[in-house]
Amino acid sequence: MRTINRISTKDRRSELRKNQTEAERKIWSRLRDRRFMELKFNRQTGIGSYIADFYCAEKKLVIELDGSQHFEEIAIEYDKKRTEYFQSLGIRVLRYNNGDILMNIDDVMNNIYYSIAEPENIMEKE
Repeated sequence: MRTINRISTKDRRSELRKNQTEAERKIWSRLRDRRFMELKFNRQTGIGSYIADFYCAEKKLVIELDGSQHFEEIAIEYDKKRTEYFQSLGIRVLRYNNGDILMNIDDVMNNIYYSIAEPENIMEKE
């Protein structure tokens, strides 16, 4: 069974790419076109029945951006299940809230860099 970019999530992935948040636009401008560590990142990638904000297949890394709705109890549980699913596929997950992206993009990018360059020395954010 196909795990990455299932046909069933195609329309939703396209819609999400067309309607990016300000935080998504800001981080995407740093990740796109191999601008970051010469790694290929894709946005709104379907993994199983979930859609990851940003995915680097080469490093098996998902970067998730969380708006305020992610701090509600039901969303916290959903995000936990998503993370567990990604991890079951050997995919690491880094999570950042939108405020961090908008106010401290350089710190976020440094954290991502060190998470990739020295993964054993970084405590992953969840």
